[in-house]
Amino acid sequence: MIDLYRCGGRRAAFALDPELAHGLTLKAIRTGLLPGARHAGDKSLHTTVAGLSFKNPLGVAAGLDKNGEALDGLLKLGFGHVEAGTVTPRPQPGNPKPRLFRLVKDEAVINRMGFNNDGHDALAARLERRDRSVGPGIIGVNIGANKTSEDRIADYVAGITRFSGLADYLTVNISSPNTPGLRDLQARAELARLLGRVAEAREKAARKVPVFLKIAPDLTEEGLDDIVAEVLNSALDGVIVSNTTLSRAGLREEKLAGEAGGLSGAPLFERSTALLARMRQRLGPDLALIGVGGVNSGARAVEKIRAGADLVQIYSGMTYEGPQLIEDSLTAIIAAMREAGASSPRQLRDSGVAEWASKPF
Repeated sequence: MIDLYRCGGRRAAFALDPELAHGLTLKAIRTGLLPGARHAGDKSLHTTVAGLSFKNPLGVAAGLDKNGEALDGLLKLGFGHVEAGTVTPRPQPGNPKPRLFRLVKDEAVINRMGFNNDGHDALAARLERRDRSVGPGIIGVNIGANKTSEDRIADYVAGITRFSGLADYLTVNISSPNTPGLRDLQARAELARLLGRVAEAREKAARKVPVFLKIAPDLTEEGLDDIVAEVLNSALDGVIVSNTTLSRAGLREEKLAGEAGGLSGAPLFERSTALLARMRQRLGPDLALIGVGGVNSGARAVEKIRAGADLVQIYSGMTYEGPQLIEDSLTAIIAAMREAGASSPRQLRDSGVAEWASKPF
């Protein structure tokens, strides 16, 4: 299966419209028939983050399974966690098509999907129907705001309330570049108001679950300091670094580089990893960090951990490397742990923070 993807499956997938190929991939994963990574359950990979027990530190970033249609199939592939969403209170179609573009020379993707999803009710129904005896794995829900919402903070409160009893953790996503004005919530005053309302909603929820904040990579040092100050002043359990970038620096696919939207994939790795290390320096050792952006090899998964990540998420890398990326990443993490004499991924963490934090982003 793995060789088929790299030798011929990718060529076949790339002959299709990107959104069509994505939908067909989800259907294949949903069957649960694809073989899982051999090292997915290796006991040395077990890690505890924000009070949750992960069988391994590798997860699926939000966006791959927006509507929670293939959660168990993704876990069976070997992921330690899957983050569904981004989901909004009301269903919405997203932005006009075409809105998803492969930059093959750069191993990158540009998307301007615009939080297309089936809404809270549909995702909640799928989570309620899940057979939790399928096997171990953590399910997160990434929550957002409707494009036409008159009170976006209220949309996040609704997400906290709706999914606290159904998910293992929740992610407040204020970092997508494809909903106009959404990133304005990263400004300090607005962020403080948002996080205050989120904390109130979590305290009132029937079940209190960890809450993470997902940030953009396109921050100034001052903007980063403002976010850190509000995170440390909040009840958040961690930060996900990072979402897609608006930068187009160094791209070779000049014809597609001008497409509007967020860029993910290999070109995002340096920027997002440098930002991750800066966050670890500022937040200290205790708050959870999830590293995402540009992971297309086992070596890059290891670097995310070395730069301060407790967990690593992938998405666009799967477009180019297929399911083999899961096994490659887990194998590389185990090898790095052995070389460092570490008995857990946590002991491998932070060894490259100073190096990565010194790089520009």
